[in-house]
Amino acid sequence: MRNIADAAGVGDNVSTPDQITANSSSNQPTTTTAGGGGKVTGGAGIPGSKPVRSESTAGILFGIGAYGLWGLLPLYFFVLMPASAVEIVANRVVWSLIFCALLITITRAWRVFGAAVKDKTVFGPLALAAGLIAINWLTYTFGVTTGHAVETSLGYFINPLVSVLLGVFVLKEKLRPLQWAAVGIGFVAVGVLTFSYGQLPWIALILAFSFGLYGFVKKRVGPKVDALTSLSVETVVLVPFAAITMVVLGATGAATLTTQGAGHFWLLVASGVITAVPLLFFGASARRLPMTTIGLLQYFAPVLQFVVALTVFNETMTTARWIGFCVVWLALVLLTIDMLRTTRKNSVLKKRARLAAAQ
Repeated sequence: MRNIADAAGVGDNVSTPDQITANSSSNQPTTTTAGGGGKVTGGAGIPGSKPVRSESTAGILFGIGAYGLWGLLPLYFFVLMPASAVEIVANRVVWSLIFCALLITITRAWRVFGAAVKDKTVFGPLALAAGLIAINWLTYTFGVTTGHAVETSLGYFINPLVSVLLGVFVLKEKLRPLQWAAVGIGFVAVGVLTFSYGQLPWIALILAFSFGLYGFVKKRVGPKVDALTSLSVETVVLVPFAAITMVVLGATGAATLTTQGAGHFWLLVASGVITAVPLLFFGASARRLPMTTIGLLQYFAPVLQFVVALTVFNETMTTARWIGFCVVWLALVLLTIDMLRTTRKNSVLKKRARLAAAQ
């Protein structure tokens, strides 16, 4: 059974906003690994190609790099103060497009980009995905810059649970017992955290649902476009709004791009690189690792976000919030056990099928 995370092409993996885009980048020939039904680069295991172990090591390093950068992203937003969340996201869109255009030029991929723009079955879903990721980016940046970094990490912790729910209501999927248990425990956690915050943890819920829906929309695209093309199309859709926002902020004196010194200016310009690099790292990781490994690595980002919120931003955690987070983590443990158990079962079935076919 697949959930909405599978809609992104990454098995049970759900994590930070850019990652689903990267998952569609695996358009190289692939082979199924014996251990988990995942994928490795097409040449793995073929004489004259890199050893599988070397490819796996590289995949893990790329994955840690991607999730590590995403997990430390709140620190980047912190040093961009006093820039507002709206200004940060607007700059991120504009400079990401410029950086992507440079990469497309270097890789001579303008024809691929043009084909994606002309194909309605690609451009339409990516345009909708752009709107969803804009909501996600704005909410995430707002949360970090207004003292709610802990709650933003919660959004990415509960994202797998939201993805399972979307699988039920949108894809009409049937859940396994452990998945039902995890969802039920997740609802309990939201109730505990609502009591703790005095209101629904709306930042976390918007992050989780916007990213879950983003993954579902990207399912419509599938492997038709790679990570760079996908990010480029999405930023093309958003850049008119971002450019207008930057002009309005400048005209009203609210922009900080040119008023806080050269260091601040170049930090904002660097948002294009900071957006694209972990995305490309993740694409490299997804092509080399089994999906179960990617699914386990995904928790690295929200854990780092959570640690940064407590140790760097000194955000408070009441007893009720600790209880709520622990309940969420329990639900994630159940989901992870279910994922590993299902992967092992599918692997055994595939081996038996291969043996039967060989006889």
